[in-house]
Amino acid sequence: MSQLNLSAVIFDMDGVLIDSEPSWQAAEYHVFRQLGLPISLTDTQQTTGLRIDQVVAFWYQRHPWADYDNQATSEAIVQRVAEEILRNGQAMPGVAAALEACQRSGLKIGLATSSPQQLIDAVMQKLAIADKFDAIESAESLALGKPHPEVYLNCAKALGVPPQECLAIEDSFNGLIAARAANMHTVVIPAPHEASQARWAAAHQQLKSLNELADYLMR
Repeated sequence: MSQLNLSAVIFDMDGVLIDSEPSWQAAEYHVFRQLGLPISLTDTQQTTGLRIDQVVAFWYQRHPWADYDNQATSEAIVQRVAEEILRNGQAMPGVAAALEACQRSGLKIGLATSSPQQLIDAVMQKLAIADKFDAIESAESLALGKPHPEVYLNCAKALGVPPQECLAIEDSFNGLIAARAANMHTVVIPAPHEASQARWAAAHQQLKSLNELADYLMR
């Protein structure tokens, strides 16, 4: 792997570090159903990896509702997710080992997430891993979230590392597109029920879990 000249590993958060996708889906389903939208829990998977305001806009375009307030709806969803993470949040398999492997390899460690600061704080508190990161970037206040590459480019800049020397680790297709557009090397770890989809060929490497990252970095 040395020929890649890696200097940093940048992790996505939801679905990579913490098993929060079910929490997101449940919160979105609950809030949107309260607003009268005819969506199912499965429908919420369509927007995995998007920033929450983009998710709300996505569903408003398809099923407009009265008194549309993107910010209020987004905040209601985020609040439910944050509470759920602090109550029941579980690290994804291999998180501790992956972070240790990065440190052993002398790689800087970054976080590039679509999630707002409130959720980043909840995850860092629940998993007690804030001290592992050299840079943490959220797309919360950017003009565009993933699949736009800006949050990844911002993280590389904060790390002081050229994007082409960064390895991005993603679980969603929107995130993978963002990392590829940022000119980064990419590893994708999709949810098991999505792992056989052909679209993951867009990544440089597909792994089953973060437990495999140490070996991949050694290779």
